[in-house]
Amino acid sequence: MKKIIGMALCLSMTAMLFTGCSSSGSGGADKKDSSGNNKVGVALPTKELQRWNQDGANIKKELEAAGYEVDLQYAGNDNAQMVSIVENMISGGCKVLVITPIDGDALGSVLKTAKEDGVEVINYDRMITNTDAVSYLATFDNTVVGEKQGEYIVDKLDLENTDQTFNLEIVSGDPGDNNATYFYNGAMSILQPYIDSGKLVVKSGQVSKDDTATANWDTEKAQSRMDAIIASYYADGTNLDAVLCSNDSTALGTANALESSYTGSWPIITGQDCDIANVKNIVKGKQTMSVFKDTRKLAKVTVKMVNSIMKGEEVEVNDTITYDNGAKVIPTYVVDPIAVDQDNYKEILIEGGYYTEAELQ
Repeated sequence: MKKIIGMALCLSMTAMLFTGCSSSGSGGADKKDSSGNNKVGVALPTKELQRWNQDGANIKKELEAAGYEVDLQYAGNDNAQMVSIVENMISGGCKVLVITPIDGDALGSVLKTAKEDGVEVINYDRMITNTDAVSYLATFDNTVVGEKQGEYIVDKLDLENTDQTFNLEIVSGDPGDNNATYFYNGAMSILQPYIDSGKLVVKSGQVSKDDTATANWDTEKAQSRMDAIIASYYADGTNLDAVLCSNDSTALGTANALESSYTGSWPIITGQDCDIANVKNIVKGKQTMSVFKDTRKLAKVTVKMVNSIMKGEEVEVNDTITYDNGAKVIPTYVVDPIAVDQDNYKEILIEGGYYTEAELQ
């Protein structure tokens, strides 16, 4: 910005135009804002899921390496606790907040305070909804996550080239998590035509996002629901051919239920996050695939956003159209996910440095 101000007046409009299109930088400058503040608050939903522990560790590591003071807090899947954490981060002098909500609609009031106090908010992964106080979003392409799960089922059952019918059940995510809608819609955009044609049969009749939801992505809730489905529709040995599970915690519950009471052939089970227990299940053949979202990459994107905000520079984004939270379209940086199964888990996860071979034994 100082360079722009120092240019001749006749070039200033052109210089500002090019600056508005430029990517953010992350090196060489003081990591504090103009007031000397370098404190960043990171508020995540829960420590109960491995995924959020990994995200928190990666974000904290990257931010501290860049020279920031980091306040990392987990809300225990409690919306009131999340609000309290964010309030304390604002009053504690955090200049930038990185937030993953529990319920996307629960933070409007406290983020209004953040905006009034000049605190910038980076929404991390799960969308915060119905507030204009969010500055940026860093996320994975969550529609693609669902599409990859659906495509995997279609490919493995060879639905394009068979007249055979197959039984499918659906285990969706938390109803308060906006990402669960993206996952569900992405998967169903692939699978619904086969349900409509009769190639895929959902014997339970539970197809809608609401009917298949799993509160808090809870493993035990997913297991309990699958226990009931097996008892009602598959206890006679009828084969369940595929289970569309939106993430790994629900896939784990599904696999547990199948192990305890299901007598048919083992089904395709999808997942997401590549949690270590689920990758072990992939190796053992108890889960078929998981969509890998490399949180190391998302952490680096988030730190670049923080750097640019602190330095008053243009924040790099790659999507300014898609992510409408109900109050504004949020400028977003989207990272692509990867499907992982027995064929490529070593290449993606072990050779990629995410896990060691010993961790997956």
